[in-house]
Amino acid sequence: MSAPAPLRLLVATTNSGKRREIRGILGGLDLSLLTLADFAPTAEPEETGSTFVANARIKALAYAAATGELTVAEDSGLEIDALDGEPGVRSARFNGESYEEKFTTIRRMLAERGVTSSTARFVCALALARGDEIVWETTGAVEGRVELPPRGEAGFGYDPIFHYPPYGCTLAEVDGARKAAVSHRGAAFRALRGYLASPGAPAASISAAP
Repeated sequence: MSAPAPLRLLVATTNSGKRREIRGILGGLDLSLLTLADFAPTAEPEETGSTFVANARIKALAYAAATGELTVAEDSGLEIDALDGEPGVRSARFNGESYEEKFTTIRRMLAERGVTSSTARFVCALALARGDEIVWETTGAVEGRVELPPRGEAGFGYDPIFHYPPYGCTLAEVDGARKAAVSHRGAAFRALRGYLASPGAPAASISAAP
């Protein structure tokens, strides 16, 4: 009797940094891991939600409908306390195309409030969709400080300005394994890994690959 085929899972992202991080976390499971690069281009859903969870649901349902695949989507971003939670759900679309522009804007906004740094957190919401149903969701977060100027070359996005006190450096100054061990995305996708391997998962239980 032939072994069952690996579970197909679409990770709804085109971000190469996120792909590497997620593959590392889910590695070892009997999965056929797909990304949007494996499918014909499709229109990006409009992220109209006011929370990370709402936007993750929107994306998961849209890409599950477009591809017919079991789909996990995330919405993540940076919440800076001194800026009343900005950029928040607008993190990817926040002032400027480049992250250098975004960092400059954050520095200016902090200065306008009379500070040079602030407590902050990264948040990652995940939603898993099959057909027209959200079958599972979770949220991961990591607490730290926003400090400028940016430091480090190893990360992506806002990592160079996110100082993680237990490491004494930014998340762009550590390797991928150390980052994933503490990051918001790492926490969320480790929860997904546990869910997919659980007997009650509607996606069908899977185990570590032999």
